Amino acid sequence: MEYRRLGKSGLKVSEIALGSWLTYGTVTEKQQSIACVKQAYDLGINHFDCANMYGAAPHAAEVVLAEALAPYNRESYVLTTKAYWPVGKGPNDRGLSRKHLTEQLDMSLKALKVDYVDIFYCHRYDPDTDLEETLRALDDFVAQGKVLYAGLSEWPADKIAQGVQIQKELRLRKFAASQPIYNMLNRYIENAVIPICDEAGIGQVVFSPLAQGLLTGKYKKGAPAPAGSRASNPNMNRFLENTSEETFNRIDKLSAVAQKLEISLPQLALAWVLRLPSVASALIGATRPEQVVENVKAVGVKLDQSIQDEIEAILA
Repeated sequence: MEYRRLGKSGLKVSEIALGSWLTYGTVTEKQQSIACVKQAYDLGINHFDCANMYGAAPHAAEVVLAEALAPYNRESYVLTTKAYWPVGKGPNDRGLSRKHLTEQLDMSLKALKVDYVDIFYCHRYDPDTDLEETLRALDDFVAQGKVLYAGLSEWPADKIAQGVQIQKELRLRKFAASQPIYNMLNRYIENAVIPICDEAGIGQVVFSPLAQGLLTGKYKKGAPAPAGSRASNPNMNRFLENTSEETFNRIDKLSAVAQKLEISLPQLALAWVLRLPSVASALIGATRPEQVVENVKAVGVKLDQSIQDEIEAILA
């Protein structure tokens, strides 16, 4: 495993991180989830991502992750969670208000059985809450020792810039992490999000680096989705990226590049994401330990400029 500095913070995170979106507390049996975490930890992954709304019920995935991480020293891993999405029917059961963030953070700490989380993300931007209120709440959480670093996920570039400016003006603790979607099929963060974050010292922890399975090669043009896959599940396939014929043609060409390099398509996709110094970690999901093993093999794969140019021509 190799480790990278998260933005300009002093925190070092593994290049591959293990997430729990759509897996722990839902489709993956608890023992399989625990096995995946053990395999990840044994391979040197120190970065484990969760959220209050992951799982079949609020905080369900956090409970499973807590059990999986129980054998390990708390100081040896980086643990994250998030808040924003609705967790109930009440008017204050969502968003980035001080009330909701405070209550959800406390519930997450209880579910995770820890005194603090390393990174606490604002899971989306909230237009219904004054940004200063949110930023002051995050600053207080750090002062209280409940959170070590604040983060944001999928915020519009202009709102990231606005938040950074407010933190600077009010001398609040800075954001350390941004968690956006980023992969070969979805590159929107390259235009504005990464430049703004680089300037502010915010590191990227990208999710869906394999485009929700499209960049694994298991989905074929014109063929039905494999049984048990995300695409075959109506509750999960809405998260898939573009499945047009053009997309599958690109995937076929990318597979040929991977074969030439004698690596798998997922390893190529992860190495491509990690080519950017701005990316501290690529978040993977896994339902089986062997998937973790295969994905970690992307660490150390360096794509020379000619390969990057070839990939760029395919994606252009």
